[in-house]
Amino acid sequence: MAIFSVYVVNKAGGLIYQHDSYAPRAEAEKTFSYPLDLLLKLHDERVLVAFGQRDGIRVGHAVLAINGVDVNGKYTAEGKEVLEYLSNPANYPVSIRFGRPRLTSNEKLMLASMFHSLFAIGSQLSPEQGSSGIEMLETDTFKLHCFQTLTGIKFVVLADPRQAGIDSLLRKIYEIYSDFALKNPFYSLEMPIRCELFDQNLKLALEVAEKAGTFGPGS
Repeated sequence: MAIFSVYVVNKAGGLIYQHDSYAPRAEAEKTFSYPLDLLLKLHDERVLVAFGQRDGIRVGHAVLAINGVDVNGKYTAEGKEVLEYLSNPANYPVSIRFGRPRLTSNEKLMLASMFHSLFAIGSQLSPEQGSSGIEMLETDTFKLHCFQTLTGIKFVVLADPRQAGIDSLLRKIYEIYSDFALKNPFYSLEMPIRCELFDQNLKLALEVAEKAGTFGPGS
């Protein structure tokens, strides 16, 4: 069981904090000789596999690292274009790690804004007045849990579907936010949270929750 990510969204739909502890499981690394027997294409500033599934490498996977060094979108660590680097026979043999494309900071900001809008739509569509909005979304690989405070701040946790005690964990994160962000004289409401004590106590709470499988009262 695991807790993958924690996000804090302000009442305007802006992402003001994120903590990601998820390491993608579906990564594959292989050493290739020239010519490369996979078809790679550039899409949304990433180099993706377009054809040639094999050895755990799937169509849609992105190039994540070359020779053990992470790539930055379509560029190598040295600033060269990945496709240009891989087209040069002198660079072979080469080790390439593939996996699911990682979300960029801009994409996370966009998704936070989209969820904020869906949350509002959920509240308006409810047949009962005073609906709290979306509290949980479930997929086959994770659950999204959301807790909104009276002031409109949303705490969002992505976790393994089997992870227990998330409701209690969300309220614990709210307590940590109140104690170490709101009471920080240098923190401004609605702005990104950059408080070391908030980070430390959040990570500790997540570790306790994952080890216990539940996060009960008094934790």
